[in-house]
Amino acid sequence: MTLMITAECINCDVCEPACPNQAISIGPEYYVIDPNRCTECVGHFDEPQCKLVCPVDCIPKNPDYRESENELLAKYQRLMLQS
Repeated sequence: MTLMITAECINCDVCEPACPNQAISIGPEYYVIDPNRCTECVGHFDEPQCKLVCPVDCIPKNPDYRESENELLAKYQRLMLQS
């Protein structure tokens, strides 16, 4: 699964620079995660960096985007080819 940011986000600005895939950006009210770029840090780190730095724990898995570890790794590899 990819991740999402909930309305509990306080716009503290720590998650955006922590994302190695540039999947996080400011939305109309709070930060948002692009599911096409989020790999839950698979390929980069052992755990999602945004979740590690979030002070309010507002970054759960996005139930609308169910992906296996292999699918996340394939997405990571596609993103690396595009860079």
